[in-house]
Amino acid sequence: MTLLVNLHAAIFSRLEAIAPFLIPTLARLIFAGTLFVYYWNSALTKFGDGITGLFLPSAGGYIQIFPKAFEAAGYDVSQLGTFHWLVVLAGTYAEILLPILIVIGLFTRLAALGMIGFVIVQSVVDIIGHGLGAADIGSWFDGMPSALIVDQRAFWVFLLLVLVLRGAGPLSVDRLLSRRVEAD
Repeated sequence: MTLLVNLHAAIFSRLEAIAPFLIPTLARLIFAGTLFVYYWNSALTKFGDGITGLFLPSAGGYIQIFPKAFEAAGYDVSQLGTFHWLVVLAGTYAEILLPILIVIGLFTRLAALGMIGFVIVQSVVDIIGHGLGAADIGSWFDGMPSALIVDQRAFWVFLLLVLVLRGAGPLSVDRLLSRRVEAD
């Protein structure tokens, strides 16, 4: 039994030694492989046409973020106010910039914290604004791990929380900047 315990300790102590490198690096890689394109594609549907589309969101942006208000306005963007425009624009840019920051590892902790807020707001809009039902919302400990909100987004938030707590890891712009600051 002692041999088994010593073998276990030898193997896992080596893994534990590389965990500070491995955990945040893998978290960013998993984010890039699973959520980066999802958020990028979602943001692209919110931009309007041409160069002015960078400042004039498409109807899709209003539908995604303010579904009930946009419906009440008869799907006419001109019937919505500056507040709606600013929120859609800010949400669109956050959906582009925060994932890029996470993937390259620049201001990763702040970007991941921002994404956690984004996921929470996104979930509230999906539930209240788009009227998702109980099957899509799900619940923990129900034996069905495929609910869109409670189950999937809990994993998203956990992944982002790893980055908030551990930072970007050694293969990141954050690390390069910290080394540069330390050298100065």
